[in-house]
Amino acid sequence: MFQTWRNIFKQEDLRKRIIYTLIILIIYRLGSALTVPFLDPSALQSMVGGGADFLSYLNIMTGGALEKATIFAMSITPYINASIIIQLLTIALPPLERLAKEGGEGRKKLNAITRYTTLGLALVQATAFYFVLRNNGGILEYTTGFSGVFSAIVIIGCFTAGTCVVVWLGDKITEKGIGNGISIILFAGILSRGPDAFQTLIAWWQMGSSEAKYYFLVPAIIIIFAAMIAFIVFMTNAERRIPVTYAKRVVGRKMYGGQNTHIPIKVNMTGVMPIIFAMSFMQLPNMLGTFIKVKTGGFWEGFFKLFRYDNPFYGILYFLLILGFNYFYTAVQYNPVEIANGLRKNNGAIPGIRPGKPTVDFLTKVISKITLLGALFLGLIAVFPIIFSALTKANVSLGGTSILIIVGVALETMRTLESQLTMRHHKGFLE
Repeated sequence: MFQTWRNIFKQEDLRKRIIYTLIILIIYRLGSALTVPFLDPSALQSMVGGGADFLSYLNIMTGGALEKATIFAMSITPYINASIIIQLLTIALPPLERLAKEGGEGRKKLNAITRYTTLGLALVQATAFYFVLRNNGGILEYTTGFSGVFSAIVIIGCFTAGTCVVVWLGDKITEKGIGNGISIILFAGILSRGPDAFQTLIAWWQMGSSEAKYYFLVPAIIIIFAAMIAFIVFMTNAERRIPVTYAKRVVGRKMYGGQNTHIPIKVNMTGVMPIIFAMSFMQLPNMLGTFIKVKTGGFWEGFFKLFRYDNPFYGILYFLLILGFNYFYTAVQYNPVEIANGLRKNNGAIPGIRPGKPTVDFLTKVISKITLLGALFLGLIAVFPIIFSALTKANVSLGGTSILIIVGVALETMRTLESQLTMRHHKGFLE
């Protein structure tokens, strides 16, 4: 391992890319400490809390920038939502579908459309944040008259500009650094919450003198945390390999084909996207509640209680939505008909399965089974913190979604470095 890292820093190109990535991440963390004018961070901290609701989830995704009321409070969440929307519209709208099939130039145009969509979503989300903060006392002063308009423009402008800067920093990492820039920034933001979590565990351990349950709770959290990492690594790398045989054919004096290979289908084909879909959907009632005056004992009070993260209905519906969105997102990514047609065009076939409709039916059956397994995996990872908090009666979130993102980005970055080392004839991490 140490020799591998030595080989990395011996290569001037790799060394420059790693240093460039670290500089961008430092700039990102500095921006996460710049407070937006007119906001009260203490009010935001009370709103965010330490639970597993949507604001706490956003706070983790932004590396604590949300509760500190900084210019990077929204981080890259509008970009993630914009990317999801454009991906779905690529399937539904023929013009976008044609752009997706045009190669490099088409992808550039789609990326530009995604950037403009990000700007629009950032404006909408920043405006929603402003009204939520104003209704909950998060703005220090200047909420009415011309001063109120000016403070609103400043707050919304800072939030929106912060998102644009973060996306630009991510693009620079992708261009001149190591790995996918957006993923690296998301990874850095989540990982920055580690010291706070460690301090919380220390505080709980010290509380064990008054409540003995913390002497059991802290070791249990550490063991479960390590087990979740191992489980996520295993499921992220797990795949079903469908064998494929290519027939031999002679073209001129050369023979092509005659190879035995496989089609790898990962168990976790969709990554964390179904969880983000489900989380966004589940928090729509809570966002609506910020604009409605709820009367005690009324219909809306009971309705909004159903969507509290500690309510059993919330956990069950959240789990079912993850299952549904996982199937939907897999159907968008994997088309058995296209895979079967590609095999037939290249004289390939699955052993024991006839080309055409039998191949499509076989692939559909296999993908359906793997999708169910992947959906159950994601649902368990997302819902487990809620169950654990309910059983232990402690205000704690193990952050299964956060661990999933951290492990996925770490594995992706490691593979990138692995390929760079292999190209330079060095021993990599995985050998």
